[in-house]
Parts: sequence; C-alpha cells; structure tokens
Amino acid sequence: MSFLVEQYRHIQAVGQRLQYLDGLPPLLLRLYLAPIMMQAGWNKLSHFSDTAAWFGNPDWGLGLPFPELMAALATGTELIGGALLVVGLATRWVSIPLLFTMLVAALSVHWENGWLAIADGSSWLANDRVLEAGERLSRAKDILQEYGNYDWLTGRGSVVILNNGIEFAATYALMLLVLITNGGGRYTSIDYWIARFAGVLPAKR
Repeated sequence: MSFLVEQYRHIQAVGQRLQYLDGLPPLLLRLYLAPIMMQAGWNKLSHFSDTAAWFGNPDWGLGLPFPELMAALATGTELIGGALLVVGLATRWVSIPLLFTMLVAALSVHWENGWLAIADGSSWLANDRVLEAGERLSRAKDILQEYGNYDWLTGRGSVVILNNGIEFAATYALMLLVLITNGGGRYTSIDYWIARFAGVLPAKR
C-alpha cells in the first residue's frame, strides 16, 4: 500500500511541474481551429450572394429570416473570430458565437446525415444513407476503372463520397467549449497577459 501511495505522490509531483505547460493545449486548439474558421468565413465572403441565397431559401437552403444579415453575421464571426483565436484575444467571448455557429450548422445542415463526415460503410456509425453511398461508390469506381485512368485519378488519395454528417461540426464545437471554459491559455494568449498586467491574476501565475 505504501508503494502505491509513494507512486501517487510521484505522479502528483510530476503533474505539478507540468502545470507550467497548461497553456500549450489551448494554444494548439486555437491554432487548429483558427484557419478552419477563417477559411469557412472566406468562402462565405467570396460567394456572399450565393451564401445569402442558401441561408434564405426554404426549398434547398436553410430558410432563415433576414438571410443577408445572417450570412454577414456568420461570415464576420468566422473571419474575425478565427483571427482573434490566432493571438488569443477575447478567446472566451469569441468562442461563444463560433460555438453557436457550429451548433447551428450541426443541427440544421448535417444532423439528418448522421455522424460520419465521410461515408464509410464499415463503421459502426454507418446509417442507411452511408450504406447506400457504398453502393454508389462501388459503381463509380467501376466506371472510372473502365473508362478513366484510375491509377492517375487515385494517385493522391482514394475516391470517397462525402456524407456531410455532424462529425466535424461536433468536434469543432467541443474544442470551442474547451476554450470557453479554459480560456486562451497561460503564457500563450494575449488574454493572459492583459489579465496579468491588469492585476486580475496573481503575479506567480
């Protein structure tokens, strides 16, 4: 029993030393999410009229009210929010609308497609849509092998079918939730240094 207690104390001591690196995970999360959000915002901005039409159309879009305003808010949130994530400024505040955007996307766009982003019939998460996609993929490969240069076409990766499930949106939402609860990171964010010099944090932190 004493051996286990001693090992526990040793692990705790190591953990205490590692606390000075606790700003690294939030930094990595921010740097991972920032380009994704900024690219999504840039795509919306580059095709703003199409984005607004998709936001507003009830037949083949989201059917949202005030589509131009909604598209502008989503675009600004992703572009500005992504830029702020890079430097860790207003991390908690900007992660809230980004999280909201991801939840709206997951529930209104991706939910009916299930979990998987890429159709994989071998996954235990595969639904009927994914299993049907497997048949389509098999037929597409047969056509490409018969009429196309299949080796060249697949030289940079396998042919897949996008299922467009909630997998990515849910993952990004969880990452943003971590940033909301933990902040931008000690030593690695502007938020930390503002709080430090403003006297909000104790000097030893």
